[in-house]
Amino acid sequence: MPRTHLSFRAALRLAAVAALLIGSSSGSAQEGKDAFRVDRIEYKGWKNNIRLSNDEVELIATLDVGPRIISYRLKDGKNVFKEYADQLGKSGEKDWQIRGGHRLWIGPEDLTRTYALDNGPVQFKKIEPGLLRLTPGADTAYGIQKEIDVKLSPRGSRVRVVHRLTNIGDKPARLSPWPISVMAPGGIEIIPLPAKKSHPGSTKNARTPEDFGPNQTMVLWPYFDFKDPRWTFGSHYLTLRQDKRGPTKVGLAHRLGWVGYLNGGTLFVKRFHYEKGKPYPDGGCNFETFTNEDMLEMESLGPLVRLAPGAKVEMIEEWELFKEVPAFTDEAGIEKNVRPRIAR
Repeated sequence: MPRTHLSFRAALRLAAVAALLIGSSSGSAQEGKDAFRVDRIEYKGWKNNIRLSNDEVELIATLDVGPRIISYRLKDGKNVFKEYADQLGKSGEKDWQIRGGHRLWIGPEDLTRTYALDNGPVQFKKIEPGLLRLTPGADTAYGIQKEIDVKLSPRGSRVRVVHRLTNIGDKPARLSPWPISVMAPGGIEIIPLPAKKSHPGSTKNARTPEDFGPNQTMVLWPYFDFKDPRWTFGSHYLTLRQDKRGPTKVGLAHRLGWVGYLNGGTLFVKRFHYEKGKPYPDGGCNFETFTNEDMLEMESLGPLVRLAPGAKVEMIEEWELFKEVPAFTDEAGIEKNVRPRIAR
């Protein structure tokens, strides 16, 4: 009897421990599950939109046109993307609409498939917790199917955005995936530059042929002007300020993996890769930036590929938001206020 009683008590203790472990495991799983919220909402005139959020950030993609990620913001923060108020809530237009937000284009730029209409509905699919796939109708005129996968981290603001182009035509297509983020006005863009090196003739160290060659590529558009005061060409950073002036644009072979945009204390960081030895559009650019009186565009580009029928190509970006980042007036300010966030 005492042995049975002890076994019963031991069993109770084991059951209690098991309950704690199961409860802890269930709590973590539930917490992870609850960290992601997916809602169908109305947004600024559009009836059908999908909102993906956690406790720190939210992202909204409209399903009435696109694919467009129209809003990305910290909780209690402002949308970092530009919105064209006169184009919100509308669909079915007969010409291309910028609308704002983040979009997927096809490079190199031309007046045909680049500006193919995206004014119709978008389907979405939950792939896994925190991961959504946005699929518009196929562009049968040019034989391309676009898709955007959006993966939100369970905590923090980081978002992984996979841009996908599939050749659904019957002929090969030469193209480059071209994701474009249209940023809200009033901010300043930060583009890091490669580390400086001494002239090979001024050092006694071992030298290689690479030491004598260029390590940076810059491509200028006809409306760029070196006297434009919005540009600052520093030793370690290139910055571009958005204001009420007209268009300017620069392209780079950007190998450092990130660019930023600071606006009203919120820092938006875009991360992407450069594939050495691969051909890129526009004279070798994997990053281009454009601004005018309305907004600033941060544009990454994938390598140029000859996409066979049935084949697909992807371009991946990672985004992150940081709050309460102080403004800066020089490169020392960037090193103090911006660079530590990037290092995380």
